[in-house]
Amino acid sequence: MDHISGGTDRTGAPRTGPAPTGAARPRGGRRLVALVVCLGLVVLLLLVSLGVGARGVPLDTVWRVLLHDDGSPDAIIVRQLRLPRTALAVTVGAALALAGVVMQAITRNPLAEPGIVGVNSGASFAVVTAIAAFHVTSVSGYIWFAFAGAVLAALLVYALTSGATRSNHHTRLVLAGAALSASLGACTGILTMFDSSAFDSYRFWVVGSLENRGTEALTAAGPFVLVGTVVALVLGPSLNALALGDEAGAALGLRVPWVRAAGFVSIMLLCGAATAAAGPIGFVGLVVPHVLRLLLGPDLRWLLAFALPGGAILLLVSDIAGRVIAPPGEIEVGIVTAFIGAPALLWLVVRRREVAA
Repeated sequence: MDHISGGTDRTGAPRTGPAPTGAARPRGGRRLVALVVCLGLVVLLLLVSLGVGARGVPLDTVWRVLLHDDGSPDAIIVRQLRLPRTALAVTVGAALALAGVVMQAITRNPLAEPGIVGVNSGASFAVVTAIAAFHVTSVSGYIWFAFAGAVLAALLVYALTSGATRSNHHTRLVLAGAALSASLGACTGILTMFDSSAFDSYRFWVVGSLENRGTEALTAAGPFVLVGTVVALVLGPSLNALALGDEAGAALGLRVPWVRAAGFVSIMLLCGAATAAAGPIGFVGLVVPHVLRLLLGPDLRWLLAFALPGGAILLLVSDIAGRVIAPPGEIEVGIVTAFIGAPALLWLVVRRREVAA
């Protein structure tokens, strides 16, 4: 779809001219090389993540115990304690970044982030309800409540915006998501205010963490992330056409309502599963798409492909940083991504204001 996706103008709106040529953007061959490099970086960060912690394990030892479980303390640490956590970081990071690309594409809002559709607030309210009403405190118990809450909240936002006209659909989606998030946030606050035990359990989940999640969270979230990823990648060419506008997309034979619905399903699956597994982790779905767009251009097929390793890289780096900043303890990954994402968001807002001026 390169021939119909001309990128964005200085205000961030898509333009319909020909795509940039020459050295302005990397061509397909160089993009493939860059994708391989990104995947190699993910592998390197995987090994570093497996070796970093309260007890450091050399990289050669990490590689050796991965290939052969010799029953040593290093093998137990790497294979049983750190490998599930690292695999969960890759899964959650890739899911959130991919959902961010789809979210910004279907809303045509470069500041859109998966949390605006109510996923985080719905999952948070469901977790507090599970703890307060059903006394569920284990990850394996409340992960299903979190996923159900995320999905129901996202479906409610979609239902509230399904009757909107094409011209105000994007605005209505953002407003409905913000209103629902505020309402569910208030309900969550009321429950935690009057139930101290629920608050004690909830506060460890809500910061966004990969610690002590184990294989249970990965096994539960993995199938949903896989389905959401397949849907998002298949939508790449259609999202390219949708970037030209609803009318132009329809003129090209695109079934716009179906594309939006499929995109919303992928966001719901990706964000719901990631949030249920690791808690609300912000800014990954905002930062990664913008960085990729600056480097690769507007072609959503490539943005979707690069979002998978890009999100994994960001969350792995954040998790590793959280473990080395304050030894022997650690800073939760959700806090580290907030430190990275908040300045990035402020920069984007200031940059858009300067361009508009």
